[in-house]
Amino acid sequence: MTIERRIALLGQPNSGKSTVFNALTGAHQHVGNWPGKTVERKEGRFRHNDADYTVIDLPGAYSLSANSDEEIITRDCIASGNINLVCILADASQLERSLFMLADYAGIKIPAMLVVTMVDVAEAQGKQVDVTKLEKTLGIPVVGIVAPERKNYGEFYVKLEESFENPRLVDSRRLQALFQSSDGNGAYKKALSLVPKEGAGNFSGHWLASKLVEGDVLAARMVDSLSGGKAGMDFSSNARDGNLYTSECKFRWIEELLSDAVTRNKNVSGVLTRFDRLAISRRWGKLIALGIIALGIAASMIVAMPIMGIGLGLPKAVGPLVMRLADAGVPSWLAAFLNDVLVNALSWVISMVGFVFGVNFVFGLIEDVGYMARISYSFDNTMSKLGLQGKSIMPMIISLGCTIGGAAGTRVIDSWGQKILTIALVWAVPCGATFAVIPTLANAFFGWGSILVMVLLFLIMFVHIIVTAKIFGRKLSPVAERTGIIMELPPYHKPHWKALFRTTLDRVWGVFRKAFVVVIAVAALFWLLAYSSDGDASRTVLYKIGTAIEPVTRFLGMRWQAFIAFLSSMISKEAVLGVTSVLFAGGGTIFSATARSTAADSGIGAILAAAMTKPEALAFMVAVTFNVPCLMALSSTYQESHSLKWTIRIALYYIFTALLLSCIVFHLSKLFF
Repeated sequence: MTIERRIALLGQPNSGKSTVFNALTGAHQHVGNWPGKTVERKEGRFRHNDADYTVIDLPGAYSLSANSDEEIITRDCIASGNINLVCILADASQLERSLFMLADYAGIKIPAMLVVTMVDVAEAQGKQVDVTKLEKTLGIPVVGIVAPERKNYGEFYVKLEESFENPRLVDSRRLQALFQSSDGNGAYKKALSLVPKEGAGNFSGHWLASKLVEGDVLAARMVDSLSGGKAGMDFSSNARDGNLYTSECKFRWIEELLSDAVTRNKNVSGVLTRFDRLAISRRWGKLIALGIIALGIAASMIVAMPIMGIGLGLPKAVGPLVMRLADAGVPSWLAAFLNDVLVNALSWVISMVGFVFGVNFVFGLIEDVGYMARISYSFDNTMSKLGLQGKSIMPMIISLGCTIGGAAGTRVIDSWGQKILTIALVWAVPCGATFAVIPTLANAFFGWGSILVMVLLFLIMFVHIIVTAKIFGRKLSPVAERTGIIMELPPYHKPHWKALFRTTLDRVWGVFRKAFVVVIAVAALFWLLAYSSDGDASRTVLYKIGTAIEPVTRFLGMRWQAFIAFLSSMISKEAVLGVTSVLFAGGGTIFSATARSTAADSGIGAILAAAMTKPEALAFMVAVTFNVPCLMALSSTYQESHSLKWTIRIALYYIFTALLLSCIVFHLSKLFF
């Protein structure tokens, strides 16, 4: 008979919680949102010794106070009664602070076990953690692990089964004694008199009393719901300096807990400390971070190139074989569909996966060694002006190279709302493919003035980012909920290569599965709209749509040919020159040009200069630059957001704003040209 067990992972940010979750569940994960909250919900499964485990990765928080959505969600999950065991994670390299979550949990009536992570980092610092002594003092199973290394999880599984066979609560008697002995103004004693002795639900009376002293509104409401009065709310609203009092007691408890359990046998070198002074300084911190990110982007491209080469070479290798199907009796339109859609879609996805692999591997490495936190710290004040935290800077800079990588890079952002807001802003940053197309067009129309065109595009980008942050930030990052980043700078340590490689592969496989479906669906639709049996563009549905709405698109600054090229830029920015070449000069089909199997005419600059006015050209360049970045960026956004609604919402917003910008630029530029 299969045993069903539910466990929750609880811990502060950077405690190794996500690493343990990934190691336990592997690819058996589901990521979504907690109902009604812009906070990511991770749930996974694994099987061990005839027992099926469901693992819930609770949001990272520093305590169980009701000060944020993450903390409220964590408390609601614990209070629900659907959890059989809580695994509390603590970082061995900074155990004094990391155990604050355990101290805040003490008094909750759900069995627990303590998982001490990063013991290898602690050992490098000269610290030895005696888990046996911790276990004896706490009264619950305690295990020390190196979270990324699955080979040392044997003891973890032993302690996990022990926790279910002999479930135990955290021994909080000494903490209660500290609360009582330090109760100088009698607040704790008064709070105890307001709560039932047995507590409420999964929360003990001692735990509720301590939260009342802290002025915790949710705890006060819970007490009042039991008594039918409002004494709890009255007490909590008048609480003064309660957090200081309870925190002091908790840290004293932690200090006593660790006095015999942790020993230090050597001094830590100060070399890295001197580097940190530069890495987080106001003068050098941002410059060092930008330099490392730039090197990271270059390294990502180097790592990605072999995979991207396979993707880009696929149409040339497989395409001719597919087209031979027509000789075997397969209808020519079907052979064309298989070649243009399936083969090219697979090519696009493999190319995208290559860059996603490179970004995740390289920046995962930067995060693994401990430097990512320094980047976040350095840019936190800057990004706060957009309603974001410092972690958002890295995806935005990566987007200068590729929007796909920028969207994928948002995985380091803990808050789902801030992750989606970052993706929305990432789309406003012109990618490398845009820089390969727009300068060609700008030079054809404006010569040396093309430099001013590029300056204009960057000015629009900055305004676009600010406006987009205000529009989407109202929902995704409300002003009332914005706080500066609160974090411990993790110590530097050696990377865990096997775990990093394994995690990157798991992530890339997930991207590939979702991306291929999305790309196939959109590419097939575009192929149908652009298909004609004889390759004549004037016979396509796109042509009919384009010419039908040309009176509208003319007002927006684009003739029908330019508008269709604008639509093709949603598939890939590189397609723009090829599609405009087909539409203005003839030769090839719209879709083959979009799929990059039809090159642009060598004289496309002169052809376009003769066919479009300067205001039309400028409007077209603006529209293409700020349109949906590309089909793979759309897929990457869906992969990271886990929300079709928000992916579509962001896409429609960018289509609308691109056309609006085109219209504004067109009519203003007519005043000068």
